[in-house]
Amino acid sequence: MRSLRLFFSDEACTSGQLVIASRESQYKVFHFHHGGLDKLSDVFQRWKYCAETHLKDQVADEKTCMQFSIRRPKLPSSETHPEESMYKRLDVAAWLRHLNELGQVEEGYKLRKAIFFGGIDVSIRGEVWPFLLRYYSLESTSQEREALRAQKRREYAEIQQKRLSMTPEEHRAFWRDVQFTVDKDVVRTDRSNQFFRGEDNPNVESMRRILLNYAVHNPAIGYFQGMSDLVAPILAEVRDESDTFWCFVGLMQNTLFVSSPRDEDMEKQLLYLRELLRLTHLRFYQHLVSLGEDGLQMLFCHRWLLLCFKREFPEAEALRIWEACWAHYQTDYFHLFICVAIVAIYGDDVIEQQLATDQMLLHFGNLALHMNGELVLRKARSLLHQFRLLPRIPCSLHDLCKLCGTGMWDSGYMPAVECTGHHPGSESCPYGGMVETPSPKPPREVKKGPKMPREGFGFRR
Repeated sequence: MRSLRLFFSDEACTSGQLVIASRESQYKVFHFHHGGLDKLSDVFQRWKYCAETHLKDQVADEKTCMQFSIRRPKLPSSETHPEESMYKRLDVAAWLRHLNELGQVEEGYKLRKAIFFGGIDVSIRGEVWPFLLRYYSLESTSQEREALRAQKRREYAEIQQKRLSMTPEEHRAFWRDVQFTVDKDVVRTDRSNQFFRGEDNPNVESMRRILLNYAVHNPAIGYFQGMSDLVAPILAEVRDESDTFWCFVGLMQNTLFVSSPRDEDMEKQLLYLRELLRLTHLRFYQHLVSLGEDGLQMLFCHRWLLLCFKREFPEAEALRIWEACWAHYQTDYFHLFICVAIVAIYGDDVIEQQLATDQMLLHFGNLALHMNGELVLRKARSLLHQFRLLPRIPCSLHDLCKLCGTGMWDSGYMPAVECTGHHPGSESCPYGGMVETPSPKPPREVKKGPKMPREGFGFRR
C-alpha cells in the first residue's frame, strides 16, 4: 500500500471517502455516505502503522513507508477569502432586487459578485444563465429581451433550414465530419438526468438538433466530442431549443472557460496554468519540470479544461463551478484557479510519491467524482484573492487579467509587472515589465546553489 487518504465531505466530518492507493497506482475508493468515516479516522490515527508514517526516519525502508493523511472540508482562516461567508445563494427574491422596473440589471458587478460567492438557486437558473452566457445583455429591458428572442428564433429556423437543404454531396460530407459523431454522443449524454431519461426522449433529439445546427452556424469549429456535455445542462435548465442554442453560441464565443481541442488554444491555457502553478505551488511545478516535456504537458488536466470539470465533480457541484466561472468576477480565467485548487488539495501524493506522468494521470482520473467541489471552490477563491494582493505579477501572467472588466483591481491599485525575461524575438518586454536586478553583494555573502524560480512571489498554501 502506497497511501491511505481520508477525504471528509461534510462539515461535521462524518461522511466522505477512504482512498487506498497501491504501489502500482491502483486505487480503491470506499464511500461513507451516511457517516462512520470519523470512527474509522480515530482507529487509523491510533493504528501504529499509520502513526509511524509521520516519522521522518521511516523513509529509510521504502517498502514499509506509507503516506497517511486526513483531508477535512474546512480550510484554515488564512486560506479562505475574507468575504467567503457573506453571500447566500441567489434566489428569486434576491434576483428581483437586482432588476429595476424595466427589467434591467442595475449593477452588473454586484450581481456577478453575488453569483461568484453564492451561486444561483436551481429554480431561476433558466432565467439567469442567459445573462451570464451573454445571450441577453445586462442593460436590456424585459420588452427588448422578448423582441430579441423572437428575432433569434427566426435566425435559428433559418440555420436549421440551411442544414436540411444541403445537396446530397454536402449532406454526405456533413454526415461524415459531424453528424456521425453527434448521433453517437447525444444518446449517451446525461441519460441519468430525468430531463434526458428514457427511450425516444424528445429532449435528446432537441440536443441533437442544437449541435448539428451549431456545426452549420460555425463550421470553423463544427463539432468536437464533449460539446454534448456542455450543451446538455444548458438545455436542461433553459428548457427552450432556440434559447439554448444561442446560449451555447455565447458560451463558445464569449468565455475562456471553454478550450477547443486546437493545439494553440490548449497551449495558451496550459501556459497560464504552468505559470500559476510556478507562482502558487512551486513544489508541484518543480515535479512537473523534473518529468520533462511530458510532465509540462499536464495531460491530467486536459479533460478538466475541455469539459469544464463536468466529469470531475457531481453535477450539482460542477454547475456551481460553471456559474462561478461565468460570473467573470475579478478574472476571466477563474477556471485556471480551479485547476490550481484541485492540485493544491489533492496533489500531495504526486509530490510525495514522485509519480510519473502516466501515474499522475491515473491519480487524478481516479479522483473524478470523488472530490469536494465546494472545498475546491473555496480554495480557488482564496487563490484568486491572494493573486490580487501581490505587489507585482510576472509578465507571463499579464494577460490573465487583460480582459477583465470592473473589479479585477477595483481599489484602483494596479500591481507592477515584472519581466520574466523569456520573449523570443523581442529585445524588451512587450508588457512593459521591469527586470529586477539584485544589488551586488560582497563575495563572502554570495551562496551558490540552485535558483528557485519565482521566489519573490509568495503565496500561502
